[in-house]
Order: sequence, then structure tokens, then C-alpha cells
Amino acid sequence: MPTSSAPTPPARTTRTLFSALTPGGERNLADTLRDERTGGLLLLAGAVAALLWANLAPDSYAAVAGTHVGPASIHLDLDIAHWAADGLLAVFFFVVGLELKREMVVGELRHVATAALPAAAAVGGMVVPAGIYLAVNATMPGGAPQGWAVPTATDIAFAVGVLAIVGRGVPVALRAFLLTLAVVDDLLAIVIIAVGYTETVTLGLMLGSFACVAVFAIALRRGLRSPFLLVPLALAAWALLHASGVHATIAGVLLGFAVPAAPGSAVRGGGADATDAHGDHSLAEHYEHLWRPVSAGFAVPVFALFAAGVTIEPSTIGATFTEPVGLGVVLGLVLGKPLGIAAATWLVSRFTRARLAPGLGWWDVIGVGLLAGIGFTVSLLVGSLAFGTGTVLDDHVVVGVLAASLLAALGGGAVLAWRGRVHAARAGGQTDPDAVDRAEEAARDPQAPAAVEDTAVPAPGTEGGHEPGATR
Repeated sequence: MPTSSAPTPPARTTRTLFSALTPGGERNLADTLRDERTGGLLLLAGAVAALLWANLAPDSYAAVAGTHVGPASIHLDLDIAHWAADGLLAVFFFVVGLELKREMVVGELRHVATAALPAAAAVGGMVVPAGIYLAVNATMPGGAPQGWAVPTATDIAFAVGVLAIVGRGVPVALRAFLLTLAVVDDLLAIVIIAVGYTETVTLGLMLGSFACVAVFAIALRRGLRSPFLLVPLALAAWALLHASGVHATIAGVLLGFAVPAAPGSAVRGGGADATDAHGDHSLAEHYEHLWRPVSAGFAVPVFALFAAGVTIEPSTIGATFTEPVGLGVVLGLVLGKPLGIAAATWLVSRFTRARLAPGLGWWDVIGVGLLAGIGFTVSLLVGSLAFGTGTVLDDHVVVGVLAASLLAALGGGAVLAWRGRVHAARAGGQTDPDAVDRAEEAARDPQAPAAVEDTAVPAPGTEGGHEPGATR
């Protein structure tokens, strides 16, 4: 009698610890890194890690940051700290360039009237802090006026991240105001870095970099989007600009500006069919979506790791708040930013037809001004350009920027958290988060009728007004 063999049990799948992510897991991770709060937290984590490393093992920190990597024959024999500032931050500025391009083509900066109020606020938020810094450094012994641009910059990742955490109930228009302000701030900071902190320029190398950017732009417009073509062109543009004497991060901005931002350009050939199939997606939006996780999850935190590493001693802290450089940075960011933003906004609204958005009041503007005093990434970069990485004055800048950013985050966060509760109560007579979310969705609805009034902006301390930059 034949015997039947028992069925062979299926082989057990072996799970490997730290194995590669599934496609779905990769998408979830990238989406998490695109979140503004995640980017701000990773930036903070990099700064905290730098401070701990530099104070617990200063020799190790200095050895790693000072390790030279790269070929000297093409002027790329840089230490790790400079690779983080010149190389990785180019990725951050590439994303900034993409965001600027989109804002100028389809966003808030498309129309002068719409951008007038936040743009004026950004200018005021740079002029007043610079003036305060220069006043402090001109009247105190040992002043260093070359650091005037340190307190002019706003860290968009940190500022928007704090607003996302504490300002859940504030109107969507306030977030748009902060984003537009920060974008204009970034644009002006880029101009300052390119003009104010470039000593000598090798014209031929700079023109070679511009030629690579031009070929990069032509290739994108011709539908040639292979990374085997675009990445070498981008690297060549970066390397040539670095060798020319202009700060290499400017190459990231130029490459970002070279990417098409017209609706439908994400699909080769563009046209009405592409727009219908992919909504209004542009190639700039696609690349921003692709590169933002790299910027927020790796480039900026690693830069913070090698830029914020200061060995903090009581003498360093004391000097930061008594010596002109550190004191000018702290006063410029904590006092100059809100004063400049609020004053410029009031002047433009007083003497032009631009108005605040409906429901926004001057305490909202003051809260945004305080939040704009978070000047982390670009402020640290400007400090290193002005005084040199690792110098005594650069240490004062780092401690001053960290202290001012903390004060600005706490002050602005407290004001906007209070304003969020006020707006939520006015929206539905309650502070229910679900009600706030429904109100925000209604505010985002493009079909909703716009509230238009022909009244003047109320005096500081009162409510009302119009959308930032909107005119009648």
C-alpha cells in the first residue's frame, strides 16, 4: 500500500534587523521628513548634538570637523566643517531656489500687490536688526561691524516648525504671511552672501559655473532629465563657483531658479494634456518634493552638527552678552526682528492700499516678528563667513544666535499660541481642535467668497484688516 508523504511546511521568512525599507516605508519616511515640524526638530537635534559633542569630547569634535577631504588640485581640499557649510548647504539653497522660483511664477510673489506687505516686512526685519547690530558695535570698544548681516536672517525651517506646533488655531493667512516673509528674507540673505562676503572673484571660473547652470536649464526645458546628465552639470557648477571665490551655496540657488515652475512642466512636453493629467504640478514642485527630505533630514542637521559646536564656558557666555558682537546679534534678532517687521508692515498699510487679512490683528504680526528672530541656519553661515569658523568672535556669534533663537521661539511661540486660542474661540466659540481644522479647510477653499472691505487698517492693538498684500 503506497504511503503518502507529509506536505513540506513552507519555508519561514527570515527578518533582518535594519533591512532596507519597503517602498511604502520609504514614502512614509520621506513624507515625515517633509513635515515642517520634523525638519525643525532634526535641526534642533543637530545643534544639541554639536553642543554635547564639543563640550564632552572637544578634542574628538575638533579632530573630526578639521579632517580634510577632497582633491587640492581643484581647490576642494576642504575640512568636514567646510564641506557641511559649502557643500551640504548647497542642497538646502537648491530647495530654497526652487521655492523662490515657484513663489515668483505661481505663488505669493507673482503679483507685486500681493507680495507688498510681507516683502516690506522682510526688508524691515533685515534693516532694523542690522542697524541695531551696527549701533552696538560702533559705540562699544572692540566692535566688529563686518558681522552686521548675522541678525538679518530668519530660519524658515525653525520658524515655520514652531508655528506648526503652537499656532494651530491661527488663520491660514498668517502662515502664508510668515512663509512669504521668510522666502523674501532668504532671497535678500542670498544677495547679501553673494555681494557682501565675496572678496575676490575669478571671472572665468564664475562664467564657467554660469554656463553649466545655463546648460542645466536648457536640458530641463528640452526634456533631458537623466540624473547622469544633470548631476554632473550641477556638481560642475558648484565646483567652479566655489573655486571662483563666490560662496558655493549660490550655485544651489541658481540651479533651483533654472528649474521650470510653470504648471504642467513636470511632464515632458508640458501642454494642456500634462496639466490635466497632473493637476498644476511643475517640475520645480516635483524636485522640491524630491529633495526636501534630503535637505531637512540630512543636509541641514549635519551642517548644524558642525556649525554649532562651541565649547561653552562661563567666560564665553558672559562675553556673548557683554561684548559687542554677541550682544548685537541677540538684540538684533530678539528686538530688531519684531520691531522692524511690525514697523514696516504698519508703514506700508498706513500709506498704501495694502491691508492685513480679515481677522488678523497687530498682535499676530508681532508674534510673527518675534518668531522671525529665529535666525539659525543662515545666521550661523554668515557668522562663519564674517569671522571665520572656530574663531573667538564666531563662537560669540554661535552662542548669541542659539540664545536669541531660543528666546525668539519661546516669545513668538507664546504669543502665537495665545493668538491661536483667541482665533479658535472667535471662529466657533470654542477651542475644539476639530473645529479649528474645519475652519482652516474652509479658509483654504478657493471657491469660498473673499471678504473685501474698504476700511483702513486699525491702529496697533486692534483687529481687522485685509489679506497680506491684497489691494482693492
